[in-house]
Amino acid sequence: MNTLFVLLDGAEDDPVPEYGGRKPLDVANMPFMRSKATHRGFTDGRGYTHLFLNEFFTGHPPEIARAALEGMGLGLDVRGRTAYRLSPAIIENGMINWSYHAEEFCDRLIPKVEEHMDILKDYDPQIKFFLNGRAVLTMRCDIIPELPSPPVPAPFVEVPGDLGRMVMAVAKDLDGITDYPWGCGRFERQYPPYIERMLAISDSPTSLGVCASLGQEIRLIDDIDDRFPVAREALERTNVFLHMDEVDEYSHQKDPPKKVRILEHIDRKMEEYFSDIDRIVYFVDHGTSSVTGNHIITKVPFWTSFETSIDQDEHVELKDVIPRIMGSQ
Repeated sequence: MNTLFVLLDGAEDDPVPEYGGRKPLDVANMPFMRSKATHRGFTDGRGYTHLFLNEFFTGHPPEIARAALEGMGLGLDVRGRTAYRLSPAIIENGMINWSYHAEEFCDRLIPKVEEHMDILKDYDPQIKFFLNGRAVLTMRCDIIPELPSPPVPAPFVEVPGDLGRMVMAVAKDLDGITDYPWGCGRFERQYPPYIERMLAISDSPTSLGVCASLGQEIRLIDDIDDRFPVAREALERTNVFLHMDEVDEYSHQKDPPKKVRILEHIDRKMEEYFSDIDRIVYFVDHGTSSVTGNHIITKVPFWTSFETSIDQDEHVELKDVIPRIMGSQ
């Protein structure tokens, strides 16, 4: 019998003052999940989704750079190339301020990055954009810089080489707005997966890249509502990983009511499509504060709709969660 894994990305949170110190996941009205997935455990979150998922699905932290994983998720060529994750940011007053409202300017940002790609022409660049001006760039280049990463604002670090020239050319034309690289690196070895037969469905190349590196099927589907029927159909033939990245995105926007609403919307859609499915696992990869907008490394919950060897509210090492869950099948 196939299993549906549902990632509520960044669903853990800080206590929210406007909710009397409760968290959005506590406030959200999610009757389907709460009645269906009654077996609850805990594990340790990780700072980023790819760190959590790689260990969740293989038992090991990743040895592949985030940008290379995301490149695989977007279908870019990463073998023998260096990958760079580009995120919208505003460089001002000596700081890199990451933008989670880039929909306000991505119609200007994307063409400007494309305009200045000629700076990188000697490196055979390939680039693909995704949500609100984010992108992955791969090149035949040996430079792998250590650079600040989101979501916390950081002191500006100059990007070396021609990539830095491109970044600053965009910033000069857009009064500080640019796509700043981070998570840079190459494809290294991957570990064998706990679950060999699975379809991953997400709008995020991060999770899709982890699954692609494990040799699994992937489907990039931007609209959240469109993911549910695809997942339902696929469950007839394989295990399914369904990623709800919007929960994390709205947390970064520091909008607790929006986070509550998307959790409630997910619950309604889960009931609509999966009310007769026996094997559902909900899990959380890390906290994302809807108060500060920052990631929180904390204990995170998982729930199953079926009996396992895990005691109620037991803490399980991350590397052992899948073996303990699937060992009961």
